[in-house]
Amino acid sequence: MRILGMISGTSHDGIDAALVDFHGADGTLSGVVEYTASTPYPAELRARLIEALPPAATTLAEVCELDTLIGQGFAEAAAAAIAEAGAVDLIVSHGQTVFHWVDGGHARGTLQIGQPAWIAERTGAPVLSDVRIRDITAGGQGAPLVSLLDALLLAGHEGTAAALNLGGIANMTLVRGVDDLVAYDIGPANALIDAVVVRDGLSERGFDEDGRIAASGTVDERLLEVLLDDPYYRWPAPKSTGKELFHLAYVEDAMAKAGSRPAAADLVATLTELTVRTVARDVTASGVDLLVASGGGCRNPVLMDGLRRALPGVTIALSDAYGAPADDKEAIAFALIGWYTAHGLPGTVPAGTGARAARVLGTLTPGAGPLVLPSPATEAPRALTLTGRDSHPART
Repeated sequence: MRILGMISGTSHDGIDAALVDFHGADGTLSGVVEYTASTPYPAELRARLIEALPPAATTLAEVCELDTLIGQGFAEAAAAAIAEAGAVDLIVSHGQTVFHWVDGGHARGTLQIGQPAWIAERTGAPVLSDVRIRDITAGGQGAPLVSLLDALLLAGHEGTAAALNLGGIANMTLVRGVDDLVAYDIGPANALIDAVVVRDGLSERGFDEDGRIAASGTVDERLLEVLLDDPYYRWPAPKSTGKELFHLAYVEDAMAKAGSRPAAADLVATLTELTVRTVARDVTASGVDLLVASGGGCRNPVLMDGLRRALPGVTIALSDAYGAPADDKEAIAFALIGWYTAHGLPGTVPAGTGARAARVLGTLTPGAGPLVLPSPATEAPRALTLTGRDSHPART
């Protein structure tokens, strides 16, 4: 079954897509990653999105317009993937998270925009969307849903492995076996760094490319102490967070509390070290011996070198070594969730989200023809093998 997974993450900089051809037999699922691409948002659209995100005030009119514009962007990215790599049986669109409602440590709701009907209309393929909310209705956090992929990829490791995603938010899945895991959001990865870079115009690309800004700065230890004292880090797992908490105003409040206003490069260095410290603290406390990293933060040598120094006894690898390219892993994870839903299987791991039980995920929008699903699977896969095509297109 050929499934196109698509997501714009908490860095809200563009649309990641991965087309995976899945085949299952005898409890083992295999997937060939046939296409990957990343399509940046137009500068004007990204600016509008940033201006509408918490803690800013917005209007229902703006949400409606963004829902349409982002949906059309996803539709064009999907059409480009199909034109390059061929027809698909299903598209899974995570869309763009604009609000994740957490109250007292419990997720109450979540909102992703990017109207899926535009994708179905443009491509003629059925679209699975709105994949997080069913887990929340079952008492879960709705995140990190990538724990389904992590459990399958790392279940063969004999010790304690952890899959770390360094997107806007850092999340981690601890895996001691396919049925023994814990997953949760650690805290900010790139969210606060990107907010400062965009505000101060430090990079045209809106992020600290290759960690050059952080490398030129010095960590402000007093500010770092204040940042590390946030109550969120003391909440028990599973837990989830987002830019509703970790945004630019959060940084301003922390500087005011610390009585410190470092120069821009020093501030970026401090926020980068915040990610290093919070991730390393949790990895160490969990007894992890293998850390498999993915996400945009993997391309930041200041961040990755900091983790290697802080975790000398831990083997650190990229998810590429497991068949899931670090830049594309989340899109692959949503393609996998699509396979599970299409086959009538729950796409969540309750131990990873805190839900009462696993649930089949998503809402289906029919394509150009009748909605036809495969026969329900009799058992869930116990392992997953991912490979790439030698001729798969380069990232754009």
